[in-house]
Amino acid sequence: MSDTAQLADSSALATPSRPPEALRAFFGQHGVRDVECIFPDISGYPRGKLMPAESFLAGGELRICQAIPMQAVTGDYSYNPVFPDSDPDVRLLPDYPTVALAPWANVPRVVTIHDCLELDGSLCQFAPRSILKNVLTQYAALGLRPVVAPEIEFYLTAPNADPAQPLLAPVVRGGRAEVGQSAFSLNMLNELAPFWNEFRDACRTLGIATDTWIHEVGATQYEINLLHGDAVAVADQAFLFKYAAREIALKHGLNAVFMAKPIAASAGSSMHLHISVVDAKGDNVFSLPDGSESPRLGHFIAGLQTFLPELMLMLAPNVNAYRRYVSGSQAPVNLQWGYDNRTTGLRVPASGPAARRVENRVAGADANPYLAMAASLAAGLKGLQAQLAPSAPLTGNGYDSAHSLPRSMEEALQKMQHSATARALFGDSFVTGYCAVKALEWTSFQSEISAWERRFLLPQV
Repeated sequence: MSDTAQLADSSALATPSRPPEALRAFFGQHGVRDVECIFPDISGYPRGKLMPAESFLAGGELRICQAIPMQAVTGDYSYNPVFPDSDPDVRLLPDYPTVALAPWANVPRVVTIHDCLELDGSLCQFAPRSILKNVLTQYAALGLRPVVAPEIEFYLTAPNADPAQPLLAPVVRGGRAEVGQSAFSLNMLNELAPFWNEFRDACRTLGIATDTWIHEVGATQYEINLLHGDAVAVADQAFLFKYAAREIALKHGLNAVFMAKPIAASAGSSMHLHISVVDAKGDNVFSLPDGSESPRLGHFIAGLQTFLPELMLMLAPNVNAYRRYVSGSQAPVNLQWGYDNRTTGLRVPASGPAARRVENRVAGADANPYLAMAASLAAGLKGLQAQLAPSAPLTGNGYDSAHSLPRSMEEALQKMQHSATARALFGDSFVTGYCAVKALEWTSFQSEISAWERRFLLPQV
């Protein structure tokens, strides 16, 4: 049994003031000095505090400002009235099964994912992990449990000290930078081997259950599939995956880039979500006992088709995300669905009854995994509950249908701000706060003068 598995087993009897007994021995075995007490903010970025190992083992209480989970990518904070002027604290509660050695640290330390709790003990309404947990509670009340598997794409690029300059592919073994057209190449997958060797070890150390690793369409673009599992556990793994990739890439003189469209005229990066739902016996509710397709599959798809347009800001949360939705690029432009059809936003892969699932192809690699899963699962659940009917499955080219996804962050922001469905699913406070932060980011982006404006307007207008 691995160290991580032993800690997970021993955590069953733990409380915030009494960490699992095996933890002290684990810390001693590895000479752990510090603990990274982290949580995902609304961008899926790790924030938190570094705590001495002895304080962590003693169950010391840890607090942080309630506003931190809603920090904008610019580092700013919204002053919307939904955020109290007093800037109160929330408690950080460790989730002990997530304790793992931090593979990027040069001094032994562990990393532990925390929940943000209000001082009354309730989940913080602004924290992404809380939002996903609340959705799963609704499934549990019906005797259901979602099973999720993400596919995460990203680029490895050369260092980029000047943000005004485009990202470039790094020099690889042959002494040249890759020029692309190497999709699914094993030779190109073997490039940058020192990074990949360390990153694979890091994934094992962190308990990230990876499946296949492939070279994608773009130059030094890759996709790693995570194994299916409980939504919160898989979201935790996706969160740590991105953290580890960035940290270890920097050690090797690279950037791990999870922007949805980091390089013009190159493939975008997605985070496809494969979703099924099982009942209390573990049976897939999208399949009937005889193995045929259940009507619930259609209800779930209809929920995604009906409600995801209003929740798009949780799947495509940044201005750059909307550059990815290009016809013919294998990124969707609408929410058509089909069997084994990659031109649609919603795909039902060919599979046996136990693995019958929906692949949501809308989310970009820049999406917060907790919020992307929460939006997808909440929309699907609403379809199940209302027994909605989906459109007919598409057998042709999804790009021949209208581009019906929001075209910009501004459009998606407007939809979510005025969505009664979003507020019913996630609460007024979260939707108001989330949209307030995204409005702040949009305003910041609008104040930037772009290279396009200088290139074409400066000499001609």
